[in-house]
Amino acid sequence: GLTLHGYLTYPRTRSREGLPVVVLVHDGPYRRESIDFDEEVQFLADRGYLVFQLNYRGSAGYGKKFWASGFKEWGGKIQSDIIDGVTWLIHQGIVDKNRVAIMGSGFGGYSALHAARYNSSFYRCAVSMSGYTNLFTYFKEIPPHQQQYVRLFYNIIGNPSKEYEMFKAISPVFHADKVKIPVLFAQGGNDRFSSLTDANQFVQNLKNNNVPIKYIYREDEGRRFKSEENIINYYQEVEAFLKDYLQ
Repeated sequence: GLTLHGYLTYPRTRSREGLPVVVLVHDGPYRRESIDFDEEVQFLADRGYLVFQLNYRGSAGYGKKFWASGFKEWGGKIQSDIIDGVTWLIHQGIVDKNRVAIMGSGFGGYSALHAARYNSSFYRCAVSMSGYTNLFTYFKEIPPHQQQYVRLFYNIIGNPSKEYEMFKAISPVFHADKVKIPVLFAQGGNDRFSSLTDANQFVQNLKNNNVPIKYIYREDEGRRFKSEENIINYYQEVEAFLKDYLQ
């Protein structure tokens, strides 16, 4: 019964049916997508993909009730909203159900990793830039000057001490053995929200299970790559990765 809004950016093609789609999940999760120009969206559309950006529950700009409906749903109804949005596109005939990729940074990257574990039969591949692999680590790495927000995070995400089982269930690092689809995973060495140890463990588990994994690690980068050389290299890898699995 919850109405969701989102944006579609079409590639330059005459066809509006049976398209390959990249589900681009926004960070936050309490931010939102808008109609403003987005370089990443344009890059993907230029390479021939329909780009789907959904303002799932918890996104900003739709009122307090809609925002609060995303509380403690990082691994639950937020991910279901994304699935529902793509399912609608499939039922409309716009999207080829066999060519669906999920991609994002930060929380969007977390959603991609979560999808690779829990919805491997729905998505063809996943692209994660600095996706959270371990939500226990996420809380541990909150810097001192932001400690006043911890109580708010307990409401939004949950309390790792009191809700241990939930945190373990929705942290991708503990379920890497369930991933069945190809993953491109980019990680900066200075990303304080996703530890290198967790990232390496996740990647190694995929390799051990013979899951196709492309790991891009840049020691001097943070949550998002800033170096022009690294940014160009990252998107070259994304382009090659999507070409392998969506076209």
